[in-house]
Amino acid sequence: MDSDRPAGPAPDAGLLSPVRAGTEAEAATGDAACLAAMLDAEAALARAQAKLGIIPADAAELIARAAASGRIDLADVARRARGAGNPVVPLVADLRELAGPAGEHVHRGATSQDIVDTAAMLVAARTRRAALAHLDRALDALSGLAERHRGTPMAGRTLGRQALPTTFGAKAAGWLLGVLEARDRLAAVPLPVQLGGAAGTLNAYGDQGLDLVTAFAAETGLAEPLLPWHTRRTPVAELAAALALTAGALGKVGTDVWLLAQSEVDEVAEAAGPGRGGSSAMPHKRNPALATLVRSAALQVPAYAQVVLAAQAAPLERPAGEWHAEWQPLRECLRLTGGAAETAAELLSGLEVRPERMRANLDGLLAVLGEDPGPGAATALVDRAVAAYRRSRA
Repeated sequence: MDSDRPAGPAPDAGLLSPVRAGTEAEAATGDAACLAAMLDAEAALARAQAKLGIIPADAAELIARAAASGRIDLADVARRARGAGNPVVPLVADLRELAGPAGEHVHRGATSQDIVDTAAMLVAARTRRAALAHLDRALDALSGLAERHRGTPMAGRTLGRQALPTTFGAKAAGWLLGVLEARDRLAAVPLPVQLGGAAGTLNAYGDQGLDLVTAFAAETGLAEPLLPWHTRRTPVAELAAALALTAGALGKVGTDVWLLAQSEVDEVAEAAGPGRGGSSAMPHKRNPALATLVRSAALQVPAYAQVVLAAQAAPLERPAGEWHAEWQPLRECLRLTGGAAETAAELLSGLEVRPERMRANLDGLLAVLGEDPGPGAATALVDRAVAAYRRSRA
C-alpha cells in the first residue's frame, strides 16, 4: 500500500469512536456541521443588523445567499485557520468575496469569537435536541422495565458480592431516576448567543448594541445573554458539566448491564442481531457490545469536560489558548454523550431480562439467609420512581 501522505484530510468517520459513529450526534457535530453553524451565525447577524438598519436589507439577503451557497471549501478554511488561530478569519474573507457588493457588510462590528461561540451554541442546540429525544426513548424503556419487573426477585450485590434480595424493577428504577435527573439538567442548560465585538463592549454598534444582541438571539433561536461572555465561560462550562453528568448516568446503566450479562451471572442480555456482539476470534461469544460502547463514552466525557472547565480561567478581555482549547473537547462531549444516548436507547429497548436466572442465582443467598424476605420495600421504591418520571413528563 502506498504510504504517501493523502492529498487532503480524510473525514473523521469515528473509526476509533464507534459509540458515535453513524449517530445523529456525529452528524450534528462534524466539521461540515460546525462550518454550517458559523455560516448560519454570520447570516443571522446580517439579518439582525438589517432589521435595525445597521446594514441594508438587500445586503443581508446577499450575505445569506452566499452563506448558503455551499461554495466554501472546508478543508481550505481549516488549513488557512492556522494563520489566524481560528477558522472565522479565512471564512469571513471567503464569504465577503462570495457576497459580492454586500461583502463590505459581512461580519460588521463582530469579532471572530462572536461567531465561533455562537456557532458552538448552535451545534450544541442541534445536538442536544437529538440527544434529548434518544434520552426520552431510553427513559420510556426504563420505565417499562421498572414496572414489568417491579416484583421480579434478584440478588442485590454490594462490593461485587451478593448482599440481600432486591428486585430487578428496583434496579431499573435507580437507572430511571439517574438518567431522568441528568436529562432534565442537560435540557435546562442555557445556550446563549455571543456578541460583543472587539473588546466585548459592543462599541461598534453605538446605542444599538443591546438591541442587536436581542435581534441576533431571535434570529438564531438561542438565548439572549445579559452580557457578552468572551472570558466568562459559564455557558460552555455548564454545558460540559451537564454532558458529563448525562454520560455518567448512562454509563451506570451500561456498567450494570455488562456485569449482569457475564456468563457466570447471565441475568440479562443485549438483543441479538446481525453483526451484534460478535468476536473476531471466538464466534461462540455474544458480547455486550452496546453496554461497552456506552461505558466507553462515560469514561471519556468527564476528561474532556475537565479541559472545558479549566478554560474558565481566561485572561482579561480575550482568551489566549483557553478558548481555543475548548473547541475539540466540547465537541467530543457533545458527540460522545449524544452517541451514548442513542446507543443506550437501543440497548434498553431490546434488553432481555431473565427472571429464571435471577431466581436461580438468588437461591444460594436465600439458603444462607434461611428465609425469603420477599420484595419488601423494593416495590414501593419502584412505584415512587415511576410516579416521579410520569410527573416530569406530564
